[in-house]
Amino acid sequence: MKFYLISDNIDTQVGMRLVGIEGVVVHEKDEFLEELEKALANEQIAIIMITTKLVSLAPNIVSEKKLKETRALIVEIPDRHGESKVGESIDKYVSEAIGVKL
Repeated sequence: MKFYLISDNIDTQVGMRLVGIEGVVVHEKDEFLEELEKALANEQIAIIMITTKLVSLAPNIVSEKKLKETRALIVEIPDRHGESKVGESIDKYVSEAIGVKL
């Protein structure tokens, strides 16, 4: 089982490649969704890491894939600028799911 990165910048890809994680760099929503489908179809990939900027291109689709995917884990990672609000996103999802504001 392997990790796989879908990134919006080369710096993140190079950093991940240094630790043995392969991936692609895309910038457009269509490219991103195509690469996500390819990664989900690959049975060797267990964890798909996606940069925050790409997740923001199609948040509803990514959330749906996270909920319905049974084989691969989809993880949002902050980009090199570190302006991610991943924790706030998680709080929002949990709040919506249980109906209580955290």
